[in-house]
Amino acid sequence: MNKILYLIRHATAEDGGNSPMFRDFDRNLTSTGIIESARMGKFLAATGVKFDLIVSSASERTKATAKIFAEQLNYDADSILINDNIYGGGPRSYLSAVNQLDEAVNVVAIFGHNPDVTFFSEYLTRADVGGSMDKSGVMILSFENIKWAEVSSKMAMFLGYYSPQNISQ
Repeated sequence: MNKILYLIRHATAEDGGNSPMFRDFDRNLTSTGIIESARMGKFLAATGVKFDLIVSSASERTKATAKIFAEQLNYDADSILINDNIYGGGPRSYLSAVNQLDEAVNVVAIFGHNPDVTFFSEYLTRADVGGSMDKSGVMILSFENIKWAEVSSKMAMFLGYYSPQNISQ
């Protein structure tokens, strides 16, 4: 059976500025980010996708993005798996998250951060996403006849890339 991986960048978050009191990890979504997340979640719901699992970085903006997508997709937001290693862990942390997935999971969404999520998608496919995934951007990849633990470089088939800027209203 094919495995499908959705790599999703978090939505627009508030600017942390240069304040030492404001940690990047704690940034929240802006109203624009909330709208982007809802719009993209609704778009994916219209495609009929059903996630077996949603995995999110532990940062506030990424968890919020994942929860809004989950609401639009009728996925239990309390079932979102938080992965503490994705934030700041580099592309290897994404590969580790994928390689550790249970084989019962066939369709998974991983919510993360740039530039790592872009680098990881390019590592898996060698597809050029134009330099950087947009906020709330969704990269869809497929793996044929392999286990999650076997996923590595150039093994994915590129199925599509969608963002708030390139979907119809």
